[in-house]
Amino acid sequence: MGFFDKLTGTRHPEAGVAPRSAEELRKALLALNGPDVPYAISDGSAHGADLVAEWRIAEPTWQHVFVQSQLTHAIRIRMRLAEDVPEVRAVEESWEVSRVGNPPRLKASGTYGRGGGRTISRRYTLQRGESGRLEATESFSFDSAQLTDPLRSTALDAGWTWRGVVFGKL
Repeated sequence: MGFFDKLTGTRHPEAGVAPRSAEELRKALLALNGPDVPYAISDGSAHGADLVAEWRIAEPTWQHVFVQSQLTHAIRIRMRLAEDVPEVRAVEESWEVSRVGNPPRLKASGTYGRGGGRTISRRYTLQRGESGRLEATESFSFDSAQLTDPLRSTALDAGWTWRGVVFGKL
């Protein structure tokens, strides 16, 4: 892996893995959707891409998770499936979000960023353990890798390169 690949988050599949068709990869990526995951993957034609993955921050059933996580950025990943190479070209976009109202909900601001990044939020509870000493127990955890890792792994397992795009067109 070269220096620029490391900067952009580009990963290559294992040697000898035969690439599957773009349609098979598309179906595999869409199959990652489910009611128990905090993101949604959908058709990306409205965003100039083949597929789009984004946090479900607007959905009422997921809003409490994102508010509790003290999330500061909403993330969207636009993906283009380039079958001739084969690689998934991915642009990670983020917007700053803030909490408004009571009960609080997330609202996007005008601050926009492009390129890879990682947001991790953890909350700990202090309590006395069996020995009587104070112990910190993780009571909440949120990691933006929950969105990027399954997408990248699915592409790599299908024999495709995951290429992070920072500059230029998707």
